[in-house]
Amino acid sequence: MAEPGKSEYSIRRARTADVPEIQKLIEPLVAQRILLGKERVVFYEAVQEFRVATLVDGTLIGCGALHVMWEDLGEVRTLAVSQDWLGRGVGHALLQTLETDARELGLRRLFCLTFEVPFFTRNGFMEIGEEIIDPVVYSEMVRSTDEGVAEFLDLARVKPNTLGNSRMLKLL
Repeated sequence: MAEPGKSEYSIRRARTADVPEIQKLIEPLVAQRILLGKERVVFYEAVQEFRVATLVDGTLIGCGALHVMWEDLGEVRTLAVSQDWLGRGVGHALLQTLETDARELGLRRLFCLTFEVPFFTRNGFMEIGEEIIDPVVYSEMVRSTDEGVAEFLDLARVKPNTLGNSRMLKLL
């Protein structure tokens, strides 16, 4: 069965020209402290990780990124949908696309750090505790300079920015 309204929009890989629109889309969520703000250069550096949902006229209505963290582990990042399109299947469609990308890359687990627990729960994610990876892998991952990896590992240095967020995981 098709997503409600799916014929009204499509999902594709992001392009560098989408970066300003991605940043504009997430600004209200950053202001509400739902998403962490990032400098524009960070979006350009990660543009290949993003998928976007656009209307036929090219208007960007949603975005989401898949960031590889380890051999079998990825993170869903910056999943956002325009206020006008909430509840119409756009977030679900973006997440499904990111999951397909993850499987194609050989990932078996997807992590997210979110305030949107009901949405991710409906999509098969479960809240997780602190010790979900092997200590040997932990010792390798802790060397990463990536903030998302630090959030996944629940390192003290990121806690002030992640208070109230839930750490969630889905097995693919």
